[in-house]
Amino acid sequence: MRKRYATVSYVLGAATARTGDEMSGPALLLAGLAVTGSAASGSALLAALTVSAAVGGPLFGVLLDRSARPGRLLAGALAGYAAGLAAVLVSLGRAPFVCSVALAVLTGLLGPALTGGWTSQLPRVAAPEALARVTAFDAMTFNVASLAGPALAGLLAGAAGAPAGAAAAIAFIVLALPSAWTLPPVRRPAPAVPAVPAVPAVPAVPAASAASVLAGLAAGFRAVVRTRPLARATSASVVSCVGEGMLVACCPLLGAQALGGAGRGALLLSVVAASALAANATLSRFPRLLSPDTVLWCGPLVLAGALSLAATDRTAPFAVAAMVLAGIGEGPQLTALFAVRHREAPEGLRGQIFTTGASLKITAFAVGAGLAGPLAARSLPGALVTAAGFEVLAALVFAAVGAVRRAGAAAAVPSPRAAARSRRRPS
Repeated sequence: MRKRYATVSYVLGAATARTGDEMSGPALLLAGLAVTGSAASGSALLAALTVSAAVGGPLFGVLLDRSARPGRLLAGALAGYAAGLAAVLVSLGRAPFVCSVALAVLTGLLGPALTGGWTSQLPRVAAPEALARVTAFDAMTFNVASLAGPALAGLLAGAAGAPAGAAAAIAFIVLALPSAWTLPPVRRPAPAVPAVPAVPAVPAVPAASAASVLAGLAAGFRAVVRTRPLARATSASVVSCVGEGMLVACCPLLGAQALGGAGRGALLLSVVAASALAANATLSRFPRLLSPDTVLWCGPLVLAGALSLAATDRTAPFAVAAMVLAGIGEGPQLTALFAVRHREAPEGLRGQIFTTGASLKITAFAVGAGLAGPLAARSLPGALVTAAGFEVLAALVFAAVGAVRRAGAAAAVPSPRAAARSRRRPS
């Protein structure tokens, strides 16, 4: 019963924190625009909040793996993120704009705590036999957040002014603090008691100082690169995120052409989020329907089909159908990625692998959004087809990384004839 309540607390906390995270970007975008009168200023704040995730994620992951109470460290990161957002909000219009941008960069260092950092703790609260189902629920919190966060930010900004959305985002993150604080501690096996008195030894060095942070980072990256399922899942998901970033950047223009207004492009994103939520809900009921590894190469191909459909016919029915299809490809892909990480990540490196993966995906998403801007301005179908190409590339990368790792493993095992020759060779 306690495990069940812990799982409920985890899911509610994750959903609340991630909703605040999804609100924070659009809220700062609107607040920057309202205070400075420049759309470029709002975009600069949004970019500053996300660009530092690539650095902050791996570093936070190392600290998370070394902590005996990772929940308290996670709660501290959430509090720091909320405080950083508040500092950015207060500084707007009261300090030079470059100070607000710098504060946003510092705040963004803690962003991966709300995504990969939280998910890395799931095996501590879910029973092993329920991990696949709860992983699907965890992925659904991202879909709920992406559906509700931007909409709430826009509604509050319209009703009470641009800063209200940012203030609400801060409140959502603060509400998640108790759930993070009460996450279970790390349970390490007790040392064996010697049968005879031993010679007094030098006191053990604490785990946090036994190796440098750089060594911890290197160990995490080696685990991702050398573990074939992790390598192909990470590389494929990062490439796929480029295409997803391009889709989001294309939605305003697609909304203008299909629905009669650029602002209605947000409705298309809501369709994607709702479809992804429904797909993950189905997957949670039938966790054995598809293996995670199968979903990781099928999902990008479904996304490629959705983007090609949107590029082919940009009328309202086809645009909505394309977004439904995109959600079916995007939602289960995230669930499958989490499942592979939970299955393959070494216990001592779990936090770093999750936060590093989240950081890489955030950076890839930003690259895709930046690439789509000039392409869509020249040709919206061309940008959508390019995004579809990245999704096909993601599936090919998944297959290629798997083939390379298999070939390396086969080369490492000598044939029986070579082994016999080696035994006959004098030492």
